[in-house]
Amino acid sequence: MAASARVLVFGSLNVDSTSYVESFPAPGETILSRGFQVALGGKGSNQAVAAHVAGAAVELVARVGADASGDFALATLERLGVPTDAIARETDAPTGVAQITVADSGENTIIVTGGANLALTRAVVDAERDRIAAAALVLTQGELPIATIDRLASVADEAGVRFVLNLAPPAGVASETLAVADPLVVNEHEANAVGIGTDVPGATLEEWRVVAASAAGRVARSIVVTLGAAGAVAASAEGAWSVAAPSVTAVDTTGAGDGFTGTLAAFLAEGRPLDEALRIAVAAGALAVLGRGTVDSYAPRDVVLEAAGRGAPDGGAAPA
Repeated sequence: MAASARVLVFGSLNVDSTSYVESFPAPGETILSRGFQVALGGKGSNQAVAAHVAGAAVELVARVGADASGDFALATLERLGVPTDAIARETDAPTGVAQITVADSGENTIIVTGGANLALTRAVVDAERDRIAAAALVLTQGELPIATIDRLASVADEAGVRFVLNLAPPAGVASETLAVADPLVVNEHEANAVGIGTDVPGATLEEWRVVAASAAGRVARSIVVTLGAAGAVAASAEGAWSVAAPSVTAVDTTGAGDGFTGTLAAFLAEGRPLDEALRIAVAAGALAVLGRGTVDSYAPRDVVLEAAGRGAPDGGAAPA
């Protein structure tokens, strides 16, 4: 990979507390878990790790508390090989936390408390202009304050740096922010939140490809829509593509979308075209559901590339 293929992630950094259950409790019901795990989380850190595992040179701008959870998060990133020099500690806010429940079906519920992540403000973006200008690609997510996301999009665009926005969860960012996203990465529900595909509920992969094509250049410079076990679609000025996901038995879907997005960013940063990066990212997302947890479930670059290269003919990219 070229040395210039550097991914700069502005993102949330949480510690995940995950309970594994047979099925989700009904309102007011108390159930017993089958297991419990504490692990690194947050969309920003998850995607930074995924991009790093995919081979990108990654920097993560984030905030954690001056607490034991912050110690744990930094130690985990260092173990995984992600630099931590752009992560500051906040003395008046705890490290962000995600409370996760995973059912035997592999589905999950997640409640996020922002904590120190909310200290990642517009002023931090301005202070990191040099890092932004030196990056091949800047990636952020919907878990940060809206004003921060908007400022980051503006600064990246001014610097001529590719800006990738994973609008998860949906946030009311400015239309100008969406317009410079290349791509805007959303799932079906997040796409609906920004007016994409609202008239095609329950659409097929091919129908979503057409929807993405109609939104590319109008809502954002390019669009990627992830569709879970069905796969994903993408569209830009160059065309529109769909990639069907391989059939796998999901163990834990937590963080699979972040694995997809981080991998997508890594391969875009090294100059792969959107359709090729999409194919590789779909393979990464499918592999991520085969293990429990988030960052430790991300497959290494060579494994992902092998999986992407041996997809069935009908699971490949279909140009418009």
